[in-house]
Amino acid sequence: MARVRNMMASVAFVAMLGCSVALVAGFFGTLHPAFDSFAHFRVHLAVLMALCALPLLATSFRLQAATALLFAVAAFATTSNALPVPRLWPVQAAYEVNPGDQPVYRLLQMNLRFNNPTPKKVLSLIGRTNPDVITLDEVSEMWTTELGYITSAYPYRILCPYPNGVFGVALLSRRPFAAGTQPRCDRRGAMAIATVDFGGTDVDVAALHLTWPWPYNQSRQIGGLSEEFASLGETTIMAGDCNAVPWSAAVRRVANLGRLTVAPSPGPTWLHIKLPDFLRFAGLPIDQVFNKGAVLVHSVSRLEGTGSDHLPLMVEFSLRPEQKNPVDEDETATASVTQNGKTRS
Repeated sequence: MARVRNMMASVAFVAMLGCSVALVAGFFGTLHPAFDSFAHFRVHLAVLMALCALPLLATSFRLQAATALLFAVAAFATTSNALPVPRLWPVQAAYEVNPGDQPVYRLLQMNLRFNNPTPKKVLSLIGRTNPDVITLDEVSEMWTTELGYITSAYPYRILCPYPNGVFGVALLSRRPFAAGTQPRCDRRGAMAIATVDFGGTDVDVAALHLTWPWPYNQSRQIGGLSEEFASLGETTIMAGDCNAVPWSAAVRRVANLGRLTVAPSPGPTWLHIKLPDFLRFAGLPIDQVFNKGAVLVHSVSRLEGTGSDHLPLMVEFSLRPEQKNPVDEDETATASVTQNGKTRS
């Protein structure tokens, strides 16, 4: 019996060690995209390492197990902005508060799934939520037809086909595109950009769909889109399926290239299509929202599924009121004490 216990302890120790190596690798994603692939499973690895370490506390490996538990907790804490209950953690980035009576706009982000068997659920959700703008991923030929049914509700649009005819993106808007601007696609249909007029304020809105991480070409694709990210205006909101978690080097790289802020995640949005939804907690938060400039993101929430392996995201945001130039304010103050060529004392 003792021999069996020792063997089980050795197996648990090796498994714990393997998880720790993978966890450490995930923190060096900027060195090579292969390391960043481990970062996407940081939560899973941290939990698995903790489960392996707990029984080892009663063995001769107790010191190593205690160290592993501390590392697991620390690694888990770095993902706190993507947990379903993120506000339990003090490091959570806060959503912006509406500065006053500014209008609140809504953006709906959806990975449609190229072969979604229930497209009418998608159209029904759009009709019920009535967002101002919609960013879409995996816009296949099928979706070109389906989205045509809501042209009257969303007349301002751009569809960007992907070379394989499956992974295209689209951007739909109830609000007009800014006068004198033209929506555009990147050369491979992974990104759509349009300048939308929100009550007289021009905002660049972008839809993004990145491919899978290493060993796939995500890192190279981000590099190829660097000019598109850099071209985004001073006031921008971008949403899409990044196939990367918010704490990954890939998402940080996108944010840095576009001088963007990553909005707090509402939790796992992706789950394998064949798994039941009650396992959503084990999925990955790979649908992201970015913003900069006058855009104030108030909330990002997950909506019910519509036949895709991704949940839709509803983003509520407003625009920061224009700030007066301090020089103008000084000139106004000077003018207010001057009347008929005389200055008040």
